[in-house]
Amino acid sequence: MNYELFMRAAFGEAQAAMSASDVPDGAVAVMDEAMVARGRDARRSSGDPTAHAVLQAIRGASHRLGRMSLAGVSIFCVVEPCVMCAGALLAADIDGIVYALGDPAEGACGGRHRLVGQGVSGSRLRVVSGILADEAAELRPDLVAIARDRGPGS
Repeated sequence: MNYELFMRAAFGEAQAAMSASDVPDGAVAVMDEAMVARGRDARRSSGDPTAHAVLQAIRGASHRLGRMSLAGVSIFCVVEPCVMCAGALLAADIDGIVYALGDPAEGACGGRHRLVGQGVSGSRLRVVSGILADEAAELRPDLVAIARDRGPGS
């Protein structure tokens, strides 16, 4: 799978979110090497606290594929999913999550909360992190600052 190609598509969604004065996070849903849905953060513009990029991509993929189980789908997103989004990934039977930048405050896919991924009991969700992390850090310096302030191992 071309991780960089799909991550760049997620970056495009993050840029669009930022242009709309929303949090710069974007996501794409991929199945069989094809994008089936896109999502961008829309919390500020919609007033909906659940309008995270990952959830938007999951909803779009479910709608496009016409099913609730999204087995065979991977989600690419700029920022590590939060607890809510990690739960949705599991509920939707998503195969994998690929993210660029960890979220030291809210991350749930290997970061602070670690609800999914290798070593988590019952989790079959494949987690890949760090794809284009340097570029993501330029887009989200706020997360880099949090990580720096917390120091290693926090």
